[in-house]
Amino acid sequence: MHRYRSHTCGELRASDVGTDVRLSGWLHNRRDLGGILFIDLRDHYGITQLVARPGTAAFEALDKLTKETVVRVDGKVVSRGAENVNAELATGEIEIEAGEVEVLGAAQQIPFTINADDGVNEERRLEYRFLDLRRERMHRNIMLRTAVIAAIRQKMTALGFNEMATPILTATSPEGARDFVVPSRLNPGKFYALPQAPQQFKQLLMISGFDRYFQIAPCFRDEDARADRSPGEFYQLDVEMSFVEQEDVFRPIEKLMTELFEEFGGGRHVTSPFPRIPFRESMLKYGNDKPDLRAKLELVDITDVFAGSEFKAFAGKHVRALPVPDTAAQPRKFFDGLGEFAVEQGAKGLAWVRVGEDGTLSGPIAKFLTEDNVKVLTERLGLAAGHAVFFGAGEFGEVSKIMGAVRVEAAKRAGHFEEGVFRFAWIVDFPMYEKDEETGKIDFSHNPFSMPQGGLEALENQDPLDVLGWQYDIVCNGVELSSGAIRNHEPEIMFKAFEIAGYSRETVEREFAGMLRAFQFGAPPHGGIAPGVDRIVMLLADEPNIRETIAFPLNGNAQDLMMGAPTELEEARLRELNIQLRKPVEK
Repeated sequence: MHRYRSHTCGELRASDVGTDVRLSGWLHNRRDLGGILFIDLRDHYGITQLVARPGTAAFEALDKLTKETVVRVDGKVVSRGAENVNAELATGEIEIEAGEVEVLGAAQQIPFTINADDGVNEERRLEYRFLDLRRERMHRNIMLRTAVIAAIRQKMTALGFNEMATPILTATSPEGARDFVVPSRLNPGKFYALPQAPQQFKQLLMISGFDRYFQIAPCFRDEDARADRSPGEFYQLDVEMSFVEQEDVFRPIEKLMTELFEEFGGGRHVTSPFPRIPFRESMLKYGNDKPDLRAKLELVDITDVFAGSEFKAFAGKHVRALPVPDTAAQPRKFFDGLGEFAVEQGAKGLAWVRVGEDGTLSGPIAKFLTEDNVKVLTERLGLAAGHAVFFGAGEFGEVSKIMGAVRVEAAKRAGHFEEGVFRFAWIVDFPMYEKDEETGKIDFSHNPFSMPQGGLEALENQDPLDVLGWQYDIVCNGVELSSGAIRNHEPEIMFKAFEIAGYSRETVEREFAGMLRAFQFGAPPHGGIAPGVDRIVMLLADEPNIRETIAFPLNGNAQDLMMGAPTELEEARLRELNIQLRKPVEK
């Protein structure tokens, strides 16, 4: 028999009754019922129940051991009997009469419960992540991630893509976040940057003639944590294709996402094909550029209705309305509750009216609406008896953010929210540029390497804020999975695009010398995308926090509490790297 096990803890069935077996695993749980010990033994594959009876060596050994001790147990498979079958366990028809027991790894008293969610805080869980990962939910999430990545590789290869690796030590690049930098011992005073994304390298692979590339790529960004973003590092499915237009990129990615989410989504329906929604339309209808299309409500821009109004709350402001049907039976607390929710999002309040059976409007602001206001709103919003309308007014960005959140919350509370589905969409036609409200400076609004729609002619003849890019996002259930673009592969268009954003020709030549040199030796039209693996798994696992799908994430302060990173370096090491520290002055 094998030194440690003849079977795993998820393998034995009723057909194995009478067999002598050897199992190894962790003491998951222990119960003393009338002097008989029942032990749940756990390994990667599952749980098997052990039975130890009084007076046996197994009882004496198992009775003294702490939970999470690793043991080897020899015993015989016996039937539980119909009345004692545990239908929740794959091994629930049998148990093991424990004989010889050997301790393989002793365990101290554990800092939190493994076999139940005891509400321990995240910092504690991350400090003892190796214990946290033993929990069933976390183990399931990590194995889901493993299966998803394996499936991505198989499906991308089947779609004709080739997996290639790109460098980790590289040069800094303006990807929209801060770089992590690595000092060079052999080149004193110089630094590598960890890649925020393999952007330039995957474009160079296209210029090198490889046509269809993919990689499960590690990316590094020195930015703050969010629920859907892990600080420090993350992984993305990096994709690039040659001789393509926008729809050519969409087709394989749409096929991949549909298959992935159907295979691993637990029966949740994937709506297909994915709609194409222009950026500006998305901002007006949904309040953001990552709409949750499970909410069956849309915002309507009614700024013009109140342009000359004497109603000061709306006059001279951007005004968005949210019509909600079938609210006749909703009590006053429904309206008050949405008002409180809007305040939590940053609003000063939430104006509303409701439509009665006779078509008249009632509510806090009904008296401020003129007959013309009511007529226009009724026609434009399609109002009928039972409708309610919520209003937001203020600056465009502020109103979009608040009313976008209210739209989804109202849909959930009013029964206009579709559960059990994955609703994808492509957000397209992003503006190439945006204006900084404080400085008035024109800057890139998306990826600076994108091809402008209309090419050089558009850059030279249009207002920069009207120029659209061949840029796109893929979103699912309100989560942005990826940005992508058809790339700017023509040097003169690149120089002009960066000039509009305030970069001199000399700066572009210095910062992107490698790319520009490559473009001058025959670059194909190309484009790509990079869906976030962490976010894909987060959606599939139905987890609200991305760190629940990563084996060893950093905490919100970009610290590894388990390994103690980041750490200080000894003076000798700093000298070797030619680094002198200047620590911040304590206030």
